[in-house]
Amino acid sequence: MKKLYIKTFGCQMNVYDSARMRDALLALGYQETEEPDEADILLINTCHIREKASEKLYSEIGRLAAFKTARQARGQETLIIVAGCVVQADGSELLHRAPAVDIAVGPQNYHLLPELITKRLRLKSRQIVADFPAESKFDFLPETKAGSASCFLAIQEGCDNFCSYCVVPYTRGCEYSRPAADILAEARQLVRTGAKEIMLLGQNVNAWHGEGAADLGELIRRLCDIEGLQRLRYTTSYPSKMTDSIISVHALEKVMPYIHLPIQAGSNAILKAMNRQYTVAEYEDIVARFREVRPDMAISSDFIVGFPGETDADFEQTLALVERVKYASSFSFKFSARPGTPASLMKNQIPEKVKTERLMRLQELLMCQQRAFNDQTVGKELDVLLIEEGKKKGQLLGYTPYLQGTHVSSDKARLGDIVRVKITGSSATSLSGEVI
Repeated sequence: MKKLYIKTFGCQMNVYDSARMRDALLALGYQETEEPDEADILLINTCHIREKASEKLYSEIGRLAAFKTARQARGQETLIIVAGCVVQADGSELLHRAPAVDIAVGPQNYHLLPELITKRLRLKSRQIVADFPAESKFDFLPETKAGSASCFLAIQEGCDNFCSYCVVPYTRGCEYSRPAADILAEARQLVRTGAKEIMLLGQNVNAWHGEGAADLGELIRRLCDIEGLQRLRYTTSYPSKMTDSIISVHALEKVMPYIHLPIQAGSNAILKAMNRQYTVAEYEDIVARFREVRPDMAISSDFIVGFPGETDADFEQTLALVERVKYASSFSFKFSARPGTPASLMKNQIPEKVKTERLMRLQELLMCQQRAFNDQTVGKELDVLLIEEGKKKGQLLGYTPYLQGTHVSSDKARLGDIVRVKITGSSATSLSGEVI
């Protein structure tokens, strides 16, 4: 049996895409392995959002190329496949810069992998496909199965917002929403094969407008009717697309009290320069509406510091926003100019030293808030979905409704269980507790 090794960079959508590529290749008789030196196919799924992510790709190709060379010396046919957003953005450069790569496939074309592998093995010519086909790739992929009690389900792809710093509209294409019937069918299949929690995915998940339901709010209500599904989440949301219909579903028991709602900056001037289509006041109003529906709502966000033209006053406004909102967790980054985006050509680029200093200040504040959010759960009883083995013997790792990683020691609990846990300890990044 031939073996497949997959390395994934980037967002949850990439994790989902890697799983679907795996499904397509397992259907051909491949078996997944965690050891690249024994794999007949070495597959890298790429991210193009930040500069370092692209550079990590070339480092990884170099590492895998050594395995490929060693296997070929033993007479073992080995292919390196690169998939994802870097291919869509820089496919020709990728093949030129990395001659060890046999196949390059964009994020809308990975359903063609079986065909491309056959061509490569038969014709020996390198293959690249990075189109935006009229047909949806989802129509050609094999039926998915749950690989864990918590699963991703892509319902929307692409972006029409064109934020001035972002490459997603160019690498993922315009917005596309899968039909409600297809989403419901995949969700039912995931639950039948072991899923208890589903995370709906999309570059702008709350912009979903597929056939068969009025909006994401109605779709979520229909998903909540699936027997056996116990938890539902969704990410990533765009603030101005957040409607009362969507916010209201958080009153439902199955919809978790957690939302990832990126703002990027706390200055209206910087939001305008970023082409973010909302103001700080509008964002805070959305937060308030969530907390009216669920007072215990945990909110996370994304922040970019050092955007071109960001003044000290602009940055202080970001800190002030963080102080007002009180985030449960967040991701924060220094601005990284991506080739071809309007922001890469803007004047008033911020010196690297200033960006680093601002990021350190912001991350210190965000980490304090995350630690405070975790600390306030100590002594409480929370339901934890156990999804993987912990690092210590007899320990399992799961997640609370607020998406807090929780380490649980128990000789009775099993992976896939939702257990009642008394939280006994906390850190900035996780909780620990005992099964009641």
